[in-house]
Amino acid sequence: MIDALEAGVDEVGRGPLAGPVVAAAVCLNPSDDWQALRDSKRLSARRRAQLDGIIREQAAAWALGIAEVEEIDALNIRGATHLAMQRAVDGLCPAPARVVVDGNDAPMFAYPARAVIGGDGLIAAISAASIIAKVYRDGVLEELHEQYPEYGFNRHRGYPTAYHRRQLARLGPCPAHRCSFAPVRAALAFNPETVSR
Repeated sequence: MIDALEAGVDEVGRGPLAGPVVAAAVCLNPSDDWQALRDSKRLSARRRAQLDGIIREQAAAWALGIAEVEEIDALNIRGATHLAMQRAVDGLCPAPARVVVDGNDAPMFAYPARAVIGGDGLIAAISAASIIAKVYRDGVLEELHEQYPEYGFNRHRGYPTAYHRRQLARLGPCPAHRCSFAPVRAALAFNPETVSR
């Protein structure tokens, strides 16, 4: 029964300078074999894509929650991350009995919740959540690359690599950038006309 299951929750995209933060919530049937699951950062893109399909097909329940750039700027990254996690858990049908979140900071849910540091490497449901959140967000950044190819979002996924910082300084931010983040604010000061939302 799903009401006896635990929802694993993880997010992707706290650190980037651009793009949304994406959270996923996944309930796995404990009778299934999920030994192949690992933290998404330890998997190749190809393996993540394979597991993403398996999780979506075989999980007892899964849902994504997204906080857009405007919400990140309005709430701060912690608040936006919590919002994305809450949206993911609220999207589960049927609802879980309890929630376990990767890290040390669990948001308020309508269900009992705990945070586990390193949970994405310890708890299969969190590993599953990290995988589907990562695959989805990477897809979003591929779409942003098509809109703004000069920033190279397909290469760095919005993270503050040297290349991304150079392009940001040279071109100024685009609407996909998080204006509340210091490097983007600094670039915006020199290119105030570049962002239009």
